[in-house]
Amino acid sequence: MAKETGEKLIVQNKKARHDYAIEDKYEAGIALTGTEVKSLREGRASLSEAFISIDRRGEMWLEGANIPEYLNGTWNNHAPKRKRKLLLHRQQITKLARGIEAKGYTIVPLSLYFKDGRVKASIALARGKKEFDKRQALREEQDKREALRAMRYANMRH
Repeated sequence: MAKETGEKLIVQNKKARHDYAIEDKYEAGIALTGTEVKSLREGRASLSEAFISIDRRGEMWLEGANIPEYLNGTWNNHAPKRKRKLLLHRQQITKLARGIEAKGYTIVPLSLYFKDGRVKASIALARGKKEFDKRQALREEQDKREALRAMRYANMRH
């Protein structure tokens, strides 16, 4: 079988983009078992309740991400919501750890995807949005959509 190339999106965390203002983005590898990768190849995962923590030893963990059991797996199937280790360089982990010490910052998972056959996670240092910020972002999105619709309608008439 030929080696995979390119990127293929598995799952996106749309709620994170709505609830947080993204500051810095990072790409991290994930330590997974075989049945987890097979389940991800079927496109089955959820990041809606996922969060990222850094332990005392300076290791980064993806917690709360739901990767359902592989249907054709045997007795050695994985636990769907287990902690999964994120693989980053030591300097990146240190920089992120300093970032979350600042008030209002957190680390959120944005998406999971395949890159050249390996599962990667897009994570971000983010600041929580206030309620009025969320409303403002929704209003801007709606205005942009209405402007595009109006331009499309004007172009159809000519």
